[in-house]
Amino acid sequence: MGSEPPSSPQVVEDGGEEDEEELSGGEEADLRSSSGRGSLLTRRGITLRVLLKDGLVEPGDGVLAIHYLGKNFVGDLLNDGKIRWVETGQIFNSPSAWATHCKRLVNPAKKSGCGWASVRYRGQKLVQYKTTWLHKYQPSADMSLVSEDDDDEDEEEGKTAVQTDEKNKNTKPGLHDVMVSRRTDRERVPVRYCTLGTRDAARDAHTLVELSAFSAINRFQPFNVAVSSNVLLLMDFHCHLTTSEVVGYLGGRWDTNTQLLTVLRAFPCRTRLADRDSASAVEEEICQNLFMRGLSLVGWYHSHPRGPALPSLQDIDSQMDHQLRLQGSNNGFQPCLGIICGPYYHGNQGVASTITPFWVVPPPEQRPNDYGIPVAVEVTYVQDNFLTSDVLNEMMLLVDYYRAAPDLVQFNQYWCPDTTMMDKIKGSLSCHAPKDQAYSQILEHIYSQLCNMH
Repeated sequence: MGSEPPSSPQVVEDGGEEDEEELSGGEEADLRSSSGRGSLLTRRGITLRVLLKDGLVEPGDGVLAIHYLGKNFVGDLLNDGKIRWVETGQIFNSPSAWATHCKRLVNPAKKSGCGWASVRYRGQKLVQYKTTWLHKYQPSADMSLVSEDDDDEDEEEGKTAVQTDEKNKNTKPGLHDVMVSRRTDRERVPVRYCTLGTRDAARDAHTLVELSAFSAINRFQPFNVAVSSNVLLLMDFHCHLTTSEVVGYLGGRWDTNTQLLTVLRAFPCRTRLADRDSASAVEEEICQNLFMRGLSLVGWYHSHPRGPALPSLQDIDSQMDHQLRLQGSNNGFQPCLGIICGPYYHGNQGVASTITPFWVVPPPEQRPNDYGIPVAVEVTYVQDNFLTSDVLNEMMLLVDYYRAAPDLVQFNQYWCPDTTMMDKIKGSLSCHAPKDQAYSQILEHIYSQLCNMH
C-alpha cells in the first residue's frame, strides 16, 4: 500500500466469461431509445460508462469495493467508466475484469468474477444500478436479463445472502430509487473470545469479537469513566456523515486519586484513514488543541458505519497499542478508552447509534501469543448544559470537509421505509441533547447545510 502507483498503469482486460462489451457512443444512444427485447438490450449492453453518462453513478476515489472470502478490495471509478484498483494503480475495463482479477488472487481456481453482483458502488451492488437504469430507459425489458449469472459471490461467512425482494414489494411507492439499501452482503458474525485461541496470521483481521465483562474474567473494572454528552454528540455527528470508517481522539483528564477518567472533548480527524501524508499534520493539530485546553489524550473512537459496534481483531490490537503508549515510560497507570460507534447498523434499537466503550485486558503471561481480551467498560454519561462554541465549530468544519466527498451520506435518501437519513441523524443526536434547548435552532442550521450538500 505504501508504494507509488506506476506512472503508466497496466490496463487489465481479462474479465473471464463475463466481461462487458464496450459500446460506441451511437450504440449507447440506441440502447436508451430501444424498447424491444430483440434490440441491443442484453445484460452485457449496460456498462459503467452508460451509467455515468445517465447520472446514475458518479466518478470518485474509493467508491467501489469488493468483499470476497474475508478480503477487501477498494477501487476508484474513473470518468471514462474504467476502474483503478487503489492498491496497485492497475486499470480495469469493467467490473468483471476487476472482480475476476481480485478473486483469483484469493482463490486461484476462480474462473469468473460475476462483476456486477460482486462490485459495490457506495455500498450497493452495481447490478441494482443496472436494474434502475432498465426501469428508467427500458420499462418493458425482461428483468431476467439483469440477474442472469449475477449470483452473489461475496462468500464472507459461508452464509446465504439476505434476500430483500419480498420486503421491497411492500415498500412505499416511489421510494425504490431513493431507498438506501440495507446491507445485503453477509453480516460479519461476531465470535466469542474463547473461540479464538492462539494468534493466527491467517485469520481475518476484520473478525468481530464479542465483549466480555470484567466479572467474567474475574476482575474488577480498574477505573471509573465519565463522558460528556457533547463528546457523544460530536462523535455521533462525525460518524453519520460518511459511509466510510472515521476516526477521532478523545481529550480529558485522569485523576489518580479517585481513579476517574473524565472524557470532555472529541477531536475528529478530518482526514482519510489511508492518507498517511496528512495524518501526521492532523494529529499534530489535535495535540496542540489538547495542550491549549489543558487536556490530556485519554482515548480514541472510530466507526463501523453499517456493522455492529464491536471490536475487530485489528481494533483489539490497535487499542492495546494505544494503552501501552499512554502508559508511558514510567510504567504509571493511565487508562485509554476506546469507543466504537455504529450509526447505520440495522440491528440498532431505533434510530440511535450504538456506542460501545471498551478496553483490552492483556492475555495471560503464560499465553503471550493469544489476542488481548476486549471487555465492556461501564460509563457514566454526563449531560452538558449547552453546546460549546468548540463543538459547533468542529461540526461546521466537518460539514465543509465532507461537502464534496464521494462517500458523503445522501441525507435525502431513506434509511428505512419510514425514516430518511436526515431523520436518522436528528433522532440519534437528540439522545445527546444538552439541557439548554436553544441548541435545536443551531443544529437546524447545520442540518440545512447537510441538505444543501447534494
